[in-house]
Amino acid sequence: MIAKTTKKEQSRRRILDSSARRIRERGISGTSVAEVMDGAGMTVGGFYAHFPSKDALVAETVTEAMRQARANLCAAAGDSRGAEWLRAAARSYLSRAHRDNPSPGCPLPATAGEIARADPPVRRALAAGIEEVAGEIATHEREAGRDESRAEALAALAMMVGGLTLARAIEGTPLSDELLKACRDHVDRCLGDK
Repeated sequence: MIAKTTKKEQSRRRILDSSARRIRERGISGTSVAEVMDGAGMTVGGFYAHFPSKDALVAETVTEAMRQARANLCAAAGDSRGAEWLRAAARSYLSRAHRDNPSPGCPLPATAGEIARADPPVRRALAAGIEEVAGEIATHEREAGRDESRAEALAALAMMVGGLTLARAIEGTPLSDELLKACRDHVDRCLGDK
């Protein structure tokens, strides 16, 4: 019995990983259950043994992808704290590498517009993910001596997501790189000359 549970959990993890990759690359509407299952190395028939609907899959995928986005920011910043953490996280998030390789990155640029029209569980999953990421950013805003750390964190997150979204939309143009740099420079100005 334990082996079956473990195998089912492993299958579920493969489905979530496949879903996250595809949603980051193509958005929610551009991702079918068949593609997700194919990417997981499974048949479509097995989907409903793991999720009651595509919306349930999307909600869980968003939750997992936002946790990974937070982990990516933390990994990019390493052991730094405060303003240095914020700068490192912004440099990583607003990089050409992140712009050009969406599949391991933040899900927000590819999904935010669609999630605004999604069912409440999907929107709640996104709200919880935003709270988690903004909470991490706010911790470092406080360490950097910033008043209104929550508001600063929410604004920084919105600017980073918006900047990356626009840069991806016009990828291949000089303006795309200019946008990324302008957003990184804005973070530096907001943090002062420290």
